[in-house]
Amino acid sequence: MSLRDQFTPASARDEAGGENRNDPAYLELKNRLHRQLLENADLAAMESMSGERLRDEIRVLVQGLLQKEHALVNEAERRQLVSDIQNEVLGLGPLEPLLADPTISDILVNTADSVYVERRGKLERTEIRFTDNAHLLKIIDKIVSRIGRRVDESSPMVDARLPDGSRVNAIIPPLAIDGPILSIRRFSVTPLTMKDLLGYKSLTEPMAAVLQGLVRAKVNMLISGGTGSGKTTLLNAMSAGIPDSERIVTIEDAAELQMQQPHVVRLETRPPNIEGKGEVTQRALVRNSLRMRPDRIVIGEVRGAEALDMLQAMNTGHEGSLTTIHANTPRDALTRLENMVSMAGLNLPTRFMRQQVSSAISVVVQISRLSDGHRRITSIQEVTGMEGDIVSMQEIFTYEQTGVTEKGEVQGFFRATGIRPKFIQRLHTRGVELDESLFDPSKAYS
Repeated sequence: MSLRDQFTPASARDEAGGENRNDPAYLELKNRLHRQLLENADLAAMESMSGERLRDEIRVLVQGLLQKEHALVNEAERRQLVSDIQNEVLGLGPLEPLLADPTISDILVNTADSVYVERRGKLERTEIRFTDNAHLLKIIDKIVSRIGRRVDESSPMVDARLPDGSRVNAIIPPLAIDGPILSIRRFSVTPLTMKDLLGYKSLTEPMAAVLQGLVRAKVNMLISGGTGSGKTTLLNAMSAGIPDSERIVTIEDAAELQMQQPHVVRLETRPPNIEGKGEVTQRALVRNSLRMRPDRIVIGEVRGAEALDMLQAMNTGHEGSLTTIHANTPRDALTRLENMVSMAGLNLPTRFMRQQVSSAISVVVQISRLSDGHRRITSIQEVTGMEGDIVSMQEIFTYEQTGVTEKGEVQGFFRATGIRPKFIQRLHTRGVELDESLFDPSKAYS
């Protein structure tokens, strides 16, 4: 009888390959082999090995330890033990199978024994478990230490990223009451293109043609949306229209943008050290970027006083800049931007702040995650200037929801509003010609 058969009910013995990572006996054996491996291996020699050779070396060592243990394991369990210990030493332990699954967009670890993932916009619980919260803390520490950040009781919150660009947030006790919490926002190794978004019906061909034309014509745009709505994905797709001849400077809290152009300078903020010193904010990076001769400045997300410096940059020759913001509607996005400008501490008059916003931002693109998990661009609006003390806007494209099917799928259609935008003339002067039929309100796209 194998190790798994000794500790697992018969009803649970039908998993592919005989795997059951959560059996107490399996976990105990894995942890014991892992400790013995670290005690007996020449860690200095292992550090000098290539990744593939190191995996082979770990496999040989684990198989040798299993023979010494005289463990009752079948071949499937033996392979699983080797794989899990390789993941512990070289990767992120129990998270590795989830990171290898391209259908997963979010990994949400709610303490050691509760792991959720998002697939196609829907949350589902997994069978993945950590040994205990101490094990989860080790994985978190491995993630953040790779980029020179730390997480401990004095600094219990941290933003980080994985080598593939995936965004990571971790929060630990005493702030997280029940135990460490880890959130991973996945990003595709190959970023989605505008063609991919068309395939997912996130927008229509007329909308894509207009957005691509706006990027080529160096029009300043703001992408607005809620958490998980796809703002960064849309920003990456739109940025593909920037010519290779331009110098792009990207500014982010945690680097995740995937620019495809050859001349890209990537900047990332830095948190304060253990003494509370050395912090570098987005505002400082925006100011510094102006001295780096950028053709375009792309800010991953504007969220504070850097908004003022960003607007001033857009108004002083750095056209075609792009950024994202958290907001539920285009109008809310401009209001939030105005509030962020006030955070700069200059006590500027309200009318002046709104003039700064209206003269810098030309187009606001609203993207939303609907109740069925699909992401769609729900509005494209043009900022047309000021009417008295109010920033005036006009909607060019919209998505109208008409209902929900019995299966929970959202029904609706895209259409143009029929308004001919003012930016048409600017696009014309920049050599970008758009067909007037793109703005035909009689055409609806489901």
